[in-house]
Amino acid sequence: MRKPLLAALAAVAATGIAAAPAVAVTPDTASGAAPAPAVQAVNYAGTVALSNCSGSVVRMSDSADDDPALVMSNGHCLESGFPAAGQVIVDRASTRTFGLLNSAGTRVATLRASKIAYATMTDTDVAVYQLTSTYAQIRSSYGISALTLSDTRPSAGTAISVVSGYWKRIYNCSVDGFAYRLKEGDWTWKDSVRYTSACNTIGGTSGSPVVDQTTGRVVAVNNTGNESGQRCTLNNPCEVDANGTVTVRQGINYAQQTYPLAACFGLDSKLDLNAAGCTLPKP
Repeated sequence: MRKPLLAALAAVAATGIAAAPAVAVTPDTASGAAPAPAVQAVNYAGTVALSNCSGSVVRMSDSADDDPALVMSNGHCLESGFPAAGQVIVDRASTRTFGLLNSAGTRVATLRASKIAYATMTDTDVAVYQLTSTYAQIRSSYGISALTLSDTRPSAGTAISVVSGYWKRIYNCSVDGFAYRLKEGDWTWKDSVRYTSACNTIGGTSGSPVVDQTTGRVVAVNNTGNESGQRCTLNNPCEVDANGTVTVRQGINYAQQTYPLAACFGLDSKLDLNAAGCTLPKP
């Protein structure tokens, strides 16, 4: 998990970090190399600010306009605090609010949850809220469409943007690789995305969507980083490979893949943990 927000605020004040503009990454063709795939312009539209974290309005590739909209963040960003290891929360009432941002990062609306559809910190670190508004209502009222979750696993080397609605800041880097297991305190996550060092995320970026710069789709949700080089402690996750070998990468940050969600949400944004292909942990 990320450092407490008060510590992050102090760090920002000390270093003078400012919000970065949303810019597209352009391919380098000066060397004569083959042109890279077209890159989507990544901005803040559809991201949200929570009281303590970041998040985004998300949809599946087959979601309907009249489905209740969903907001995705981290399990450790829940208003009730961190879920225990092994705990899975399903269909819990919630009236949490989210500040919806437009492409420029301006807050244009307050969205409200009707429930926590799913949340856990077991195997992954994710929370999905169902809203009182539909996708069509949000687009009609504010001109903002939801971000679409990719239904396939990202690859190493994928150019990505981590878009923080809390800080109104965009981090651009690449998928460096994957941690077979990522262990932090009492929690263990599977097949976590490891960023290259340019994505030096801070407290408050938890829950930010990780966007594939080529497809514009969300491939992961930002959640943690090793701050001080400690081994497997809170705010200092360690990687554990299939043989049990532990690796500590101080200053490197991580996200949890989100393609497993696509198989678990269906008609009317309803969660079905027994659906074919759904591998999310069950209560």
